[in-house]
Amino acid sequence: MEIRGKLDTSQVKLIWPWCLLLSSFMVMGAVSDKEQLRRNLLANGLGLTPPMGWNSWNHYSCNIDEKMIKETADALVSTGLSKLGYTYVNIDDCWAEIARDSKGRLMSKNSTFPSGIKALADYVHSKGLKLGIYTDAGYFTCSKTMPGSLGHEEQDAKTFASWGIDYLKYDNCFNDGSRPTDRYPVMTRALMKAGRPIFFSLCEWGDLHPALWGFKVGNSWRTTNDISDTWDSMMSRADTNEVYAEFARPGGWNDPDMLEVGNGGMTKDEYIVHFSLWAISKAPLLLGCDVTNMTKETMEIVANKEVIAINQDSLGVQAKKTRSEGDQQIWAGPLSDYRFVLLLVNRGPIKYTVTAYWDDIGIPPKSIVEARDLWEHKTLKTRFRGNITATMDGHSCKLYVLKPIS
Repeated sequence: MEIRGKLDTSQVKLIWPWCLLLSSFMVMGAVSDKEQLRRNLLANGLGLTPPMGWNSWNHYSCNIDEKMIKETADALVSTGLSKLGYTYVNIDDCWAEIARDSKGRLMSKNSTFPSGIKALADYVHSKGLKLGIYTDAGYFTCSKTMPGSLGHEEQDAKTFASWGIDYLKYDNCFNDGSRPTDRYPVMTRALMKAGRPIFFSLCEWGDLHPALWGFKVGNSWRTTNDISDTWDSMMSRADTNEVYAEFARPGGWNDPDMLEVGNGGMTKDEYIVHFSLWAISKAPLLLGCDVTNMTKETMEIVANKEVIAINQDSLGVQAKKTRSEGDQQIWAGPLSDYRFVLLLVNRGPIKYTVTAYWDDIGIPPKSIVEARDLWEHKTLKTRFRGNITATMDGHSCKLYVLKPIS
């Protein structure tokens, strides 16, 4: 790994335990034939590109009900977002009764989901969308208002499959103290036996570096603690997530948490940086705002087809920081069809000019390159040789697709 520019202490803290874990994995030696077979059996065919959709938590927390979920599904269709790929409608915490039924099964909360989750799934499916749900690898979920699935994994997986669930977010609260590497695969095996392909999202918060083991267990894995709707929180999640870039690939993605775009805590430029970083990082694009009442500004950000295409690129390579000097950062990565994505980020408060050189990006140094500005929606008239320069206001970015033409 080549590291250019300054490396701050937070990056060192992130990289050091990763190096220790990686070295221990290397000592374990080659994967056995039996383990390789197990990995192959876990391939559920889902997540070949990062999932896109919506999740209830960031905007609504526990204040959810079936009417709101239906209205959200309707809005994803009526706004055209579903045609752009936003197809998962994911119910987060607080949807179930605190007690299981007499046979030990989870029950939806009668006061807020009286029709039941199966009926809700049927409604969402009728819109051409998919329904996601939430549970926990512990005795209770994080809200402590409903049971977790620890000890009930097989029963709950069968229940979810019978309801028509398409996506499962699996949290990590109120567990028995055992390692996530012991608890999470139990649900993996239960989902394998449930008879329905269900995207499995591990929400382990990055505690035990799930990027190192998540691909054998699920389709995405949280690399960070929960995001909040602030610039500092968003950027720190992007930083943490970037450390594990090499582990993302089709079928298994690093997850820096859900999008905050549209919730009001950041400026338009900051939300553009947020959406750009999640897109180039091949992160799940799960909206966390009220999609029934989006502003034109929010819609312009989350419906940018060119930026979404970066996230959904078939090559499936997560972009990385290739240079970081103070508040100025260069992020880059390869795309399909011999193209490259380049994100220039000004993390500071004042206007700044940044130059990215071809050797920062992986482009042969003498190449002449065509640049497409994805937020301005225009191909620049200038043809660039050796580098590209942009001037940005504070807390803003420039996002390009670069294509060598000679």
